[in-house]
Amino acid sequence: MTTPSGTLSLDDGAAHTVREIAQQPALWREVDRIVSASRDSLDPFLCPLVARGDLRVVLTGAGTSAFAGQVLQPALARRLGRRVDAVATTDLVADPRGCLAEDVPTLLVSFARSGDSPESVAATALADQVLSEVHHLVITCNEQGRLAREHAELPKSHVLLMPPGSNDRGFAMTSSFTCMTLAALLALGGSAYDGVAERLARAAESITDSSAVDRTVGALLESAPERIVFLGSGPLKGLAEESALKVLELTGGTLMAVAESSLGFRHGPKAVLNDRSVAVVYMSNDPYTRKYDQDIYAELRGNLPAGSVVTVSADSGAGTEGTGTDAWPLPGLDGVEDVALALSAVVYAQLIALRASLARCLRPDNPFPSGEVNRVVQGVTLHSLHN
Repeated sequence: MTTPSGTLSLDDGAAHTVREIAQQPALWREVDRIVSASRDSLDPFLCPLVARGDLRVVLTGAGTSAFAGQVLQPALARRLGRRVDAVATTDLVADPRGCLAEDVPTLLVSFARSGDSPESVAATALADQVLSEVHHLVITCNEQGRLAREHAELPKSHVLLMPPGSNDRGFAMTSSFTCMTLAALLALGGSAYDGVAERLARAAESITDSSAVDRTVGALLESAPERIVFLGSGPLKGLAEESALKVLELTGGTLMAVAESSLGFRHGPKAVLNDRSVAVVYMSNDPYTRKYDQDIYAELRGNLPAGSVVTVSADSGAGTEGTGTDAWPLPGLDGVEDVALALSAVVYAQLIALRASLARCLRPDNPFPSGEVNRVVQGVTLHSLHN
């Protein structure tokens, strides 16, 4: 992979993060094989549940894992024809009776890189306590994690393990996020997504293997911006949230990052803009939704200096959506649903975060050396819920 600082050594403190961004296309192909090979056990678990008209699907995780649910929710709701909600474990643990207020048959889909974060196991236990009937699909990158171990033999649980390499050793979740999201899409979305992993992998390879991409990312950050805004609609709103978190994490909070929907940005969050701001607009593949993305892009181009606003799009055409270094392409993804588009598009955000971190002389593999923020969350006290 072409990297923001040329040839990296272990002393750069970025070796894990660089490798974990670059390995994603290969891992996505492996995820596709894993889900296909799991069908004999996965389908008997999922199909009877999805066939139930009263089923509620809850997608849950913390931080980046919660954003996986946000990316997936709109597409899975349409595909399954069932109620699908994205609820962070941090919300569910704090207010289980509110988040699970309706006592209906529920499929709790838990995303967890390590499976050792305090909220991961607590969320599944609280769901069992609050609901009369709950089934668990655990998607995790760590076979030895507590979440995987506790659910491995339970009759109402199915554990779907990601490739071992997806258990990122770097601070920020990169390949773990994309692998778990893809796995859930393939597992729950069915044959509608046959072949999509290969298309996504090829698009991502065109990004990670390109020196031109390094130059365009560098051009966006050349002015040393103080603030960066990520905007997207539908599933791409969840992508925007994850993109902003990557920048905050890898820059140790020194680059303010904000995420919103293309329409929602005008309703207050636009106040974040100043003349040291840059913006990334994720363009929807849906022709109707895309119009709103185009509108905010045109508006931002009138508000910010030249070169400060870029689009990420499956269509690299000119016109109102940027040209040259202002239009960042996702080749071969025309017509792909936004839920899948997000997985290749996030690679751009990962590279922005990596380059911004290195520019600040930080170590992306551990941007918080004093330990105030940890790879696996610490310091959480779990309290008992009394009936």
